[in-house]
Amino acid sequence: MPQGILPAKVIAEYCRRELIRLARPLDADQIQPASLDLRLGDWAYRVRASFLPGKRSTVAERVKELALHRMSLTEGAVLETGCVYIVPLQEQLALPQGVSAAANPKSSTGRLDIFTRVITDHAQEFDKVPEGYQGPLYAEISPRTFSILARTGSRLSQIRFRAGPPMASDELIRDLHAQEGLISSGEANIDNGLALSVDLSTFDGDGPVGFRAKRHSGLVDVDRKAGLEVSDYWEPIWQRGSLVLDPDQFYILASKEAVRVPPAYAAEMVPFNPLVGEFRVHYAGFFDPGFGHSSGHGEGARAVLEVRSHEVPFILEDGQIIGRLVYEPLTEAPTQVYGQGIGSNYQKQGLKLSKHFKAFDPSRR
Repeated sequence: MPQGILPAKVIAEYCRRELIRLARPLDADQIQPASLDLRLGDWAYRVRASFLPGKRSTVAERVKELALHRMSLTEGAVLETGCVYIVPLQEQLALPQGVSAAANPKSSTGRLDIFTRVITDHAQEFDKVPEGYQGPLYAEISPRTFSILARTGSRLSQIRFRAGPPMASDELIRDLHAQEGLISSGEANIDNGLALSVDLSTFDGDGPVGFRAKRHSGLVDVDRKAGLEVSDYWEPIWQRGSLVLDPDQFYILASKEAVRVPPAYAAEMVPFNPLVGEFRVHYAGFFDPGFGHSSGHGEGARAVLEVRSHEVPFILEDGQIIGRLVYEPLTEAPTQVYGQGIGSNYQKQGLKLSKHFKAFDPSRR
């Protein structure tokens, strides 16, 4: 089997062959160009603390020890900020040898500051599924800023499958950039990935450069699109040039670079070196084939940055490097790319909040 990231066609085949086992039939748009959305099951367990089961335990065994109570998700339930929940997922895996997987929050999940990670039995790392894994998947969910309403079938996480070892390299990125132009303008900074810098000066002319989440806002229904007023949940940031990140505040910012992902490749924003600043960038790291690319009716799309400061205030400067993208090939050409009629919410995006909010009108400043 060729090495690389598995495209939608192969993921669908895995579902048919029950290498991905489904508690319920697939949703129509559940398979993305190079990933699979994961659906919440029927129950959520509030637990005392986050955990990893370790080599000797299953997740179910640890939940039995740590659960405070169990709640049904079949009619919807509120998951509160500051609490940790474990939810069995509707998808289980029976991966062949040589195939591993990695999970990430969906873009909309990250933009709501919902700290979400996938756990396997005997796991020693979050969001990592070892090659040949056979067993259930669980989501650990901890809303950080907004309490959320979720239900059976809600999709907060996504999983990407890889045949063979990771193939990301700076050499691959340089070659791709020479062929395709991975950013729409400017010089590409390639060092352990394609560098992305924050735009705090010129974004969208008269629009804000970012948004700061308001504390103690209302409930967010994770399955309801375009229903919430931005002003009820977010404070626009108009100051240009620099921004003081306050500890424990959550920010939505955007990259200066408009990026492209060629159709036969997938990209991921990787954890950024903590030595260059006291902040964490992004929860959602997957960029699908065709993101920002003409093949998916896009022509460069900004990377939206989900930013949270650590223990101390930190001054973020316009143009500061804030993240890096790595690219990997697919095992075969995809039949569909991001933006081609599959409910792609963020093609051609600029500074964009999650799909749950109505469009922001900068004239109401």
